[in-house]
Parts: sequence; structure tokens; C-alpha cells
Amino acid sequence: MAGCLREAGFDLVWKVEEADVVIFNTCGVKTPTEDKIIHLLKEVPADKRLVVAGCLPLINFPRLDREVRFDAVIGPAFGERIVNVVRRVLDGEKLVVLDGGLCSKPRLDLPRIRVNPMIGIVPVAYGCVGECGYCCVRFARGRLRSFEVDEIVNHVRKGLGEGVREFWFTGQDVACFGLDKSVNLVDLLEEVCSIEGVGQFWIRLGMMTPNLLMSFLEELREFLSEQKGMGRIFEFLHVPVQSGDDEILGLMNRRYSVKDFKRIVTVFRRALPKVTVATDVIVGFPGEDEEAFQNTIEVIKEIKPDIVNLSKFFVRPTTAAEKMEQKIGVGELKRRSEVLAALIRQISLEKNKAWVGWSGRVLIDEKGKKLGSWIGRNFAYKPVVMNCGKEGLLGRVLDVRVVDAFQSHLLGEIV
Repeated sequence: MAGCLREAGFDLVWKVEEADVVIFNTCGVKTPTEDKIIHLLKEVPADKRLVVAGCLPLINFPRLDREVRFDAVIGPAFGERIVNVVRRVLDGEKLVVLDGGLCSKPRLDLPRIRVNPMIGIVPVAYGCVGECGYCCVRFARGRLRSFEVDEIVNHVRKGLGEGVREFWFTGQDVACFGLDKSVNLVDLLEEVCSIEGVGQFWIRLGMMTPNLLMSFLEELREFLSEQKGMGRIFEFLHVPVQSGDDEILGLMNRRYSVKDFKRIVTVFRRALPKVTVATDVIVGFPGEDEEAFQNTIEVIKEIKPDIVNLSKFFVRPTTAAEKMEQKIGVGELKRRSEVLAALIRQISLEKNKAWVGWSGRVLIDEKGKKLGSWIGRNFAYKPVVMNCGKEGLLGRVLDVRVVDAFQSHLLGEIV
């Protein structure tokens, strides 16, 4: 949207007080996220025109309408249509247009402004095929619409020409790519990785649900094994387990078992021993008793994921879980979250310490918080921080040695 507005002649400013129109592109996946966004929207000065975009309008419009002063509310995937919305708002109109995400998908060839010039975000599909009992995002994004393989290849090629070296393949569920096109993720990766005449680049695969990944698991394993050492795809796997208890997975309407999840991790680790494994866990879903919670703890202890995105369960509007009885109190929910969080921190530190002494190549893709510090990613997408005091390293590929490890990152020095 920012790219389209700039191309249309609007000046982009980065402080609310300097703006005539303020646009919030919102998320509503979790209750705390919604609460935070509502708070931020209320903070917008009354003399600014306010456009609320994204998923939240389709997830909880009644709350927006009740609590927020706005000039326009639009859904996700508005793309170039944001230009007309802003012009009409400046002319004094008040708009509510909530058709964006359910039937269309944003064009990949639209002008864009990258937050990080090294990183290109590549949506491979829009919407999903799941019906998870806790998820409200599907009501905002609709059913699956995959992009064409050629569209994605051209998008990557264009990004490479603009200096991008790290591509994030994203979607609500990257594993569902192509189910509506008679292709799959491996077909896409083969085409992208065959792009010639460009410098080195890396792809990070986004989240993949176990049930859909199982359908092409061996094909993906074989492809990634062939790519090992080629420097094209990060050895990074994000597969959400959500619960370590099959009964809870059933209540969540997740279409896989704990055994399926374990098999996926085992297959990838046999092919890529250093693969970084990320997963997601929801604590306190309706029906989760102490035994089910302990089952989740045991799965995390056994699998030892490098990264666990831990969420407390919150009811979201119009989901199946909204009608389920919740017997867990706030105090118990907090306790379970703290117990699991402590275990996650312990495992993350343990996994990162195993990298101390490793030497290899790292792509510098981000400036650090401290002056003269940089963050890079190695082949397993591990973040390596270097406090080297140098400037101008963004986009460089450097030889580094890991000298220390923390829960969230590795500490490296340039060799």
C-alpha cells in the first residue's frame, strides 16, 4: 500500500504528527494483539484522517465501530485500491469496504517499499484450506488462492535485481500452496532455485501445517537434501504442533496427530542434522486438563525445538472454540504458560550452545541495536550477532566463528 501511495504522488512520513492521513494495517489473530491495536487507534489525534485496514475489520468490526473514531475501514489485500480510498477520505467521505481479503489476492507486481532492502517477502498463497477451531484469520482471508509459479519466479527475479538476497516465502499455510493449481511447494522451489545469472540468495520457508506437509514430505526432503550446501534454501523448518495431546488436536480440528508431527521432525533431522526447528504451542485450549498439558511438555522435551512460539488461548469471535466450555481459570492458564516458557528458554539456550565453536558463512541481513553491531543468518537461519564496530556490512556474506550463545541468538566474530 505504501508503494502504491508513493507512486500515486503521496508523500510518506513516519511520524503521526506530520501526516494528513494515518493508515493502520491491522492484525487480529489474538486477543492481546487486538487490544493493543485498538489502544493504538484510539491514540491517533482527532485532527488526522484515520484509515483502518487489514484483518481486524473483518474479524471484529463491531468492536472497531464501537470503540474507534475512523474515516475509513477496509479489509486486507487492498493493494492499489488504497489510493482511491485515501483520496476519498481527504475529500471528506467516510467509507466501510470489507470485501478485500475474501475474494481477491494482492498482485505481486505492485510497487513496494521494503522495510529491509535485503529481505523480500514473497506471499505464495492467500487464504488457506483449514478450519481450525481457534482461528479467526480464515474469516478475514478466505479460502486458498495460490499465486502462479511464474508470478512468484518473476517476483523473486525482480527482487534480486533490486538487491534482495533473502526471500521469505509466506502464507497462512505455505504447505497448501498449489492445491488449487495442481502443483506443490517443491514444484515452486525447483523453478525458483533454477533462476540463473544472479548472485547467491537464500529462501526461508514459512509455516507449514503437518497434515498438508505429510502429503509431499518425502519429495521435499529429497529436494532439500539435493540442495544442501548449495546456499539457496535455509535449513529451517516451521511446523506447528499446537498441542502434544491428540484429543486436544481433535478439539482444535487440527487434521494430524502428535505422531505425524514427530515423524516430520525426524525425517528432516535425518536429512539435515543441523536444521532449525520452530513450532507453535497453544496453552489452555478448552478441554486441556493437566494430563493433556503434561503431554505437551513431554513432546517439547522429546523434540527439543530451537524455537517455540507460545500462546495462551484466548477466545476469538465466531470460532468453534467460542462455544466450548473453558474450565481453566486465569491463574492456572498463567501457571501453565510460565512452566512451559521456562522449559522453552532452557531448550533454546541448550540448542544454541551446541553452535559455539562453529565457523562458516553468514549473510548480514540486519543492523543490530547497538552502534556498529550487525545480525546475520547462517545456513540454518540461526541469528548471529557481531559487535564488530564496522559499517556498511548489510548484504555482505562473511566468514564468522561463533564464540558464545544465548537463548535468542549466537554471538560471533568475523574471521
